[in-house]
Amino acid sequence: MIDHQKPLGSSFGARSTATDVLADIDLTGKRAIVTGGHSGLGLETTRALAASGAQVIVAARNPAAAAVATKDIVGVTVEPLDLSHLDSVRAFAEHILTGGQHIDILINNAGIMACPEERVGPGWEAQFATNHLGHFTLTNALWPRLEGGARVISVSSAGHHNSPIRWDDLHFVGGYDKWRAYGQSKTANALFAVHLGRLGREASVQAFSLHPGKIFTPLQRHLAQAEMIAEGWLDASGAPADPTFKTPAQGAATQVWAATSPMLDGLVGLYCEDCDIAVRAETANEPFVGVRDYAADPDEAERLWTLSAELTGIDAFDASR
Repeated sequence: MIDHQKPLGSSFGARSTATDVLADIDLTGKRAIVTGGHSGLGLETTRALAASGAQVIVAARNPAAAAVATKDIVGVTVEPLDLSHLDSVRAFAEHILTGGQHIDILINNAGIMACPEERVGPGWEAQFATNHLGHFTLTNALWPRLEGGARVISVSSAGHHNSPIRWDDLHFVGGYDKWRAYGQSKTANALFAVHLGRLGREASVQAFSLHPGKIFTPLQRHLAQAEMIAEGWLDASGAPADPTFKTPAQGAATQVWAATSPMLDGLVGLYCEDCDIAVRAETANEPFVGVRDYAADPDEAERLWTLSAELTGIDAFDASR
């Protein structure tokens, strides 16, 4: 069997921006949804897609703030969506379904990172619930508008190296670790793309996941400055100290590339970074590079899909639900 999880030789790289990626792509007539599309990477993604002609729906937990952030971007509308509450997810999806128009691009971008321990819904760990289960529900609920050519992009992270799926303690009942919880949720994002890619083939839907790179955005809002200094991200004065960090425009490039690049035609379920398909981490020469085998395993992906469907009560591919 051919292993497609290897770079294609894209002409873009770590320092390419979302605008660079879309320079020769016309998205006129296309409709996109970007969760969290008003802040950080999401805002840069929204700007780039809209500048290339797409109509962009920004799905935001705080629609008032999103409206202010996107008010000068032509072709953008804002709708309320709180991924940590499935009733909100279903309401958003129902509104989109009622509109009757096809969705060409769904970028599951919003997320939380390394937050204090929090429970949502029926006691779910908040990072797994928000980053994975909310997007799982959203994508399945929107399926009738995605069939027939959509690309579904899951923003994962190199943070997935911190943890596989913890089948024996998914919600950290036995003790909370914010970085392992984040890592598990990002592994879930990658596995979601693996299995959706498999399921979506007959409907001509492609799914990919990605690591955007290290970027200073509101995602770090739960981290103390001292912690980021200890990590080497900031110097003692609080100024950026790690030259590998990207700008938000560079960080948004890989998700825009995955959503639009013709190089990915015919491929599904792959993990990308630096505007190309990533290597497998086990072959990389540096830590936190590429995708770990457990985050690309089709059996793990199917197991997670089945569990997620049981937890959320939705599965677009199961007629009994």
